[in-house]
Amino acid sequence: MSWWRRLFASRRMERDLDSELRFHMEQQVADNVRAGMTKQEAGRAARLEFGGLQQIKEDCRESRGTVLVTSVVQDLRIALRQLRKSPGFAITAVLTLALGIGANTSIFTLVHSILLRSLPVADPSHLYRIGDRNDCCYYDSFQNEDGDFDLFSYDLYLHFRQSATEFEQLAAVEAGGASFSVRSGSVPAKPLRSEYVSGNYFNTLGIGAYAGRPLHDDDDKPGAAPVVVLSYQAWQTDFAGDPGIVGSTIYVETHPFTVAGIAPPGFFGDRVIAFPPDLWMPLAGEPLIEGANSSLLQKDTDWLYALGRVRPRTNTVALQAKLSAALRQWMHTRPAYTEHGRAALIPRQHVVLAPAGGGIQRLQQHAQTGTGLRMLMLLSMVVLLTACANIANLLLARGAARRADVAMRMALGAGHGRIMRQILTESVLLSLIGGAAGVMVAYLGSRMILALAFPLSRNMPIHAGPSMPVLGFALAVSLITGVVFGAAPAWTSSRAQPAEALRGINVSSRDRSSLPQQGLIVFQVAMSVVLLAGALLMARSLYKLEHQDLGISTRNRFAVQFDPRGAGYTVDRLPALYRQIEDRFSALPFMIDMSLARYLPLTGGEWGACVIPQGHPAPGPNDKCFADWDRVSNGFLSSIGVPIVRGRGFTTQDTSSSPLVVLVNQAFARRFFPNQNPIGLRFGTDSPQYSTAFEIVGVFADFKMTDPRKEAGPLFLRPLTQQFAGFKEPDLDAGEKSFMYMRSMIFNFSQPQQNAEALIRNTLADIDPNLTVSRFGSYDSEVAWNFNQDRLMARLTGVFGMLSLVLASIGLYGVTSYLVARRTGEIGIRMALGATRSRVVSMVLRTTLLQVLIGLALGIPAALLAGHLMSRLLYQVSEYDPLALLGTTIVLGICATVAGFIPARRAASIDPMKALRSE
Repeated sequence: MSWWRRLFASRRMERDLDSELRFHMEQQVADNVRAGMTKQEAGRAARLEFGGLQQIKEDCRESRGTVLVTSVVQDLRIALRQLRKSPGFAITAVLTLALGIGANTSIFTLVHSILLRSLPVADPSHLYRIGDRNDCCYYDSFQNEDGDFDLFSYDLYLHFRQSATEFEQLAAVEAGGASFSVRSGSVPAKPLRSEYVSGNYFNTLGIGAYAGRPLHDDDDKPGAAPVVVLSYQAWQTDFAGDPGIVGSTIYVETHPFTVAGIAPPGFFGDRVIAFPPDLWMPLAGEPLIEGANSSLLQKDTDWLYALGRVRPRTNTVALQAKLSAALRQWMHTRPAYTEHGRAALIPRQHVVLAPAGGGIQRLQQHAQTGTGLRMLMLLSMVVLLTACANIANLLLARGAARRADVAMRMALGAGHGRIMRQILTESVLLSLIGGAAGVMVAYLGSRMILALAFPLSRNMPIHAGPSMPVLGFALAVSLITGVVFGAAPAWTSSRAQPAEALRGINVSSRDRSSLPQQGLIVFQVAMSVVLLAGALLMARSLYKLEHQDLGISTRNRFAVQFDPRGAGYTVDRLPALYRQIEDRFSALPFMIDMSLARYLPLTGGEWGACVIPQGHPAPGPNDKCFADWDRVSNGFLSSIGVPIVRGRGFTTQDTSSSPLVVLVNQAFARRFFPNQNPIGLRFGTDSPQYSTAFEIVGVFADFKMTDPRKEAGPLFLRPLTQQFAGFKEPDLDAGEKSFMYMRSMIFNFSQPQQNAEALIRNTLADIDPNLTVSRFGSYDSEVAWNFNQDRLMARLTGVFGMLSLVLASIGLYGVTSYLVARRTGEIGIRMALGATRSRVVSMVLRTTLLQVLIGLALGIPAALLAGHLMSRLLYQVSEYDPLALLGTTIVLGICATVAGFIPARRAASIDPMKALRSE
């Protein structure tokens, strides 16, 4: 019979054993009576002959092999009984553990989903990416100052594919991706996230299709019929799970594509990002969408990253060196890397072969995500340690209160080992219950964190549900917590002497049994210092981020994204469309002004070029010539609240037939025209032959265009309808035409508008029903999106800090109350000898504040170290910020005083006579 069957049969066997032993005992008594003994003598003789019934039962259990199992079951029953007898202690301990374990498990859920998980593909361990940094978006020259090369042109990708036979397959993937207007049948067009990939992409990843087929190499040949593969999530949400979509035609930016298949559930691509692709298209389809501006046809535009499956037993170090040599060899054939002294930079160019089994880890490497998650994991561990210290204090106090009971049990024959095992069983059971509650807290916490961190995400491949590794983590943390922090109280309680049960053990006034509890309080205070200081640092950093001068106004403004190209507009039809949009929207009630732009400040888009002032040679390899630029309508600066500080703004005279003019910001003037009046000066982009293209007519105040953490960089604006027709290179000319398509509008109302979205959508639909709004939001919320992860970090560190403070305060209150109870007799004697109530209060508070001071002394250096570790997350706040440390000290001091004053006041209210009688 297996042990578990023995376990479930144990009750019946115990009853049978008891009945059998009693039967034999009664038979022996009857035989003794028949032999002439009295009934009392017969019973005594039978007991002497049989021996102890309990000992016989133990021998029988041992022979059945269930002693250990039975004793464990008994220990569990005793533990449940003890917890049921002390519901206040049990609830407090479970809640404390649930918060500590739940905080850790929720953060670990995200760490596992973002930092540790593998792609849902075949054999992810053999996947490698050529490059380890950028995965977005476009480059035309050298990429990183240290020579690390990450993105490649299509020609360079083909060169790698031919040079490195160590790859079984090498696929190319578009860096970044885009949102395209997609229409199916009579259903209105909707914006879907797309990604261009090479035809062998799905084969490289070892991914088939849920329905239909994946992309093949034949789909990626010039002249091939345009096809797409839909993601399973997009098929469900945007195409209503219609199985007939496979083989049908959908329209991407008005171009027909056949749906070849649907990707399997759970496949989100090769990157862990907030907006995974809704559809994949072969690279050969890119020229169909982009036209003359196709990056595929431009030999020097780096817009792809390479992802490959390495053959078994390949030396990846040697392969990396081979790929770097192939890169340098290819660069020597391209003028973009050899002209104007740039060839001197080629020898240091290289690639890094990075494991890609966990995905192209942009989120993992992002300073605000990867670093933030690791920091949150450390902080949540501190919360768990604080919670565990509180549990250890509760168990120590409980053990001290139960010493009389333990001593009595030992006087009756219980061994030290059995006592320790029973107390440890209670501790582990408590931890497991707390761990189970912690998993529920973790599930809710993970969902909350995801919602706060990625509020606009669509089909994000990160799930809040606890996976098996997460559940294993929670179980391991629970068991470790129960064993480690239950061992000391178990050891202390099992040291009780049986003689104490007779003379009483709760009468001593002062002993050293409280030292472990006081040490744990010092530890809790030190951990609270770390968390509170970190929370104050993050709060001050967030405040400075949100209240900095961004240079723009957002009040009563709304930002809208739309797609004229997806609605079928050609470049020659755009000026009339833009005039109609400006006229119709400007006539709306309470509209102060509205404007169109390619990109709006701080909404996630940017474009740039190399600036060459008139008369200057081509920039050298170390010259900083980059500047952002944007195409905007005349009232753009007014609509975002940016003043002109010199010269003029755009006017109605700046037309397609007038001289080309630009506005530049102050940072642009300082960079390219230092100590000069830039009005009337000229510059161009990309090549010295175009250096007279644009005339500066005005300078506007600096504002932050892309990154609120960085100072405003050089920026120039061009009018809505002016094109530069002098580009001799087809790719530059195509890019100029492509940049005529505006994507954004901003509306500035004179007062708050409750129905702004419906008003704007209806007005745009009246202009052209094919023009759809792909994104709408108040400009306040669009700008605030930049601070989401900072806000999340500040909130979570604040929650952790408050939780740790509450736990430390409860622990301090509990230990002080326990010490007061232990010293009742001593306090009564002091008061009987003339001690005043204020002296008793100060005596108790001194003990409390001494523990806090020691905790501060230990916690402040740890807080300084934590500040150094989180310095990358801070904005204009020193990692050694004195205000954060001062605030932490004040908050802890107040909480400690309150936590100590309550039991101190109770101690001062002790009646000396009652205290002495209790002794």
